[in-house]
Amino acid sequence: MAAALIKAANAKIRSNPWTDYFCSTHFWGPASNFTIPLAAVADTQKSPDLISGKMTGALIVYAFTFMRFSVAIRPKNYLLFGCHSVNATAQSIQGYRFVDWHYWGGKEKKLLVEKEATAKGKLVQADPAVVVKKDQSGDNVRKK
Repeated sequence: MAAALIKAANAKIRSNPWTDYFCSTHFWGPASNFTIPLAAVADTQKSPDLISGKMTGALIVYAFTFMRFSVAIRPKNYLLFGCHSVNATAQSIQGYRFVDWHYWGGKEKKLLVEKEATAKGKLVQADPAVVVKKDQSGDNVRKK
């Protein structure tokens, strides 16, 4: 009885092209895989000293490999292609930020700007959650 019910439901799903696609791995694979590029896009707002160069490099290779795979299979999976192209773009931005921070002087530039701002008594934002300002006595006042 239950097997016949499942078989009938499956036949009903497969008879409609839209529900057939919506219930397939061609849809749910890329849909669940979109968490990786969404996390990478969110990470572009974080400090570049948190970026792992090895992991970013691996994710760039992964994204470009599966972009190629998504159009090599039959039928072509354009949703998977879109997912991996967003991921490749976000990871490439992260890779640029990593190289800029560690090898092209980004860290030194930020420290110089903070040092100059501290010398002038302006607000310095070393950590996005904490703002530091010198008061009249020269002590640091921390505000959250």
